Amino acid sequence: MSGHSKWSTIKHKKGAADARRGKLFSKLSRAIMVAAKEGGADPGSNLALQNAIEKARSYSMPKDNIDRAIAKGSGEGSDSEAFETVVYEGYGPEGVAVIVEALTDNRNRTASDVRHAFTKHGGSLGATGAVAWQFERRGVVIVQADGVDGDELFLAAADGGADDVERDGSVFQVTSAPESLAAVRGAIEGAGFTAESAELMMVPKNTVAVDDEAKAKQVMRLIDTLEDNDDVQEVFANFDIPEQVLEAVAG
Repeated sequence: MSGHSKWSTIKHKKGAADARRGKLFSKLSRAIMVAAKEGGADPGSNLALQNAIEKARSYSMPKDNIDRAIAKGSGEGSDSEAFETVVYEGYGPEGVAVIVEALTDNRNRTASDVRHAFTKHGGSLGATGAVAWQFERRGVVIVQADGVDGDELFLAAADGGADDVERDGSVFQVTSAPESLAAVRGAIEGAGFTAESAELMMVPKNTVAVDDEAKAKQVMRLIDTLEDNDDVQEVFANFDIPEQVLEAVAG
């Protein structure tokens, strides 16, 4: 997965520093509201809510905002009733597989926007199941590798229930079962390491190499366009772009 974890880090920093932070927090709140509405307000018994909170924490969303979203989602007459989860699958440039997860109150609008993004940036929207088989849902914690002993990180992560720790360029990617994400992050931070991010992700089983910078830019323009949509919560892809190319694209 060379370069893929690095892009997660770049994307996370862009989001955290985004001048439109209100938009980011709105997406995070929406995910918390819907999770609380569907599974209850207790993160201990609601895995979806637990993971939505973990992601919000990764972006330094204030606790008061998180609590308000939980209360709103679990209350009567919540706005979360208007939203439904929709997943789109397709292919981007170079045959890169893409999964788009959205929360929308207008399925037709969102489908049209997502289809337009794929078409505009050299991809194509596929049918349900077209690419999902190429991914598996995992808990992923990203830790900057600079100054970090990989063996010590592995021991700490294993104590929390992690399955694997893999170095990917300048970061370590710690993977676990979805239900272990919060425990793994807690174990890592409890051992003195800093978690760059902690999220549920659709991790690709195999990747598509995109070494050409022009092609990489085309792939990332598609990803950026999709992520910028108000209804889109997550975008996952199986590209393998060298770290130096990713840095150039991000710049």
